[in-house]
Amino acid sequence: MSNTQEDDKKPIDQEQEAHVILKVKSQDGDEVLFKNKKSTPLRKLMYVYCDRRGLKSDAFAFMFDGDRIRGTETPDELDMEDGDVIYACRSMSGGLRADQRQWSYMVFDHNRL
Repeated sequence: MSNTQEDDKKPIDQEQEAHVILKVKSQDGDEVLFKNKKSTPLRKLMYVYCDRRGLKSDAFAFMFDGDRIRGTETPDELDMEDGDVIYACRSMSGGLRADQRQWSYMVFDHNRL
């Protein structure tokens, strides 16, 4: 009888190990919990988070342990465990694209020279 109970518990434990509960925390203090399979790419979590906030998926940079998360990475690859925090930071816009050139102009007062 005890063997049957142990066998019943094994699939539940394996099922729990296949998922990880992650917390996504934004700069304004909002926290959202996600239950994600360890083998599912994190782009799905990123997309759902941005969709809930009504923003484009490239509006945020997602950080874990100080490194930016790529959408192709999985929780298993990043060694994530239950309760780990992913920080959602607004992507900074601005700067120059590779095909733009920056011109700086200096105005000289030739009368003062």
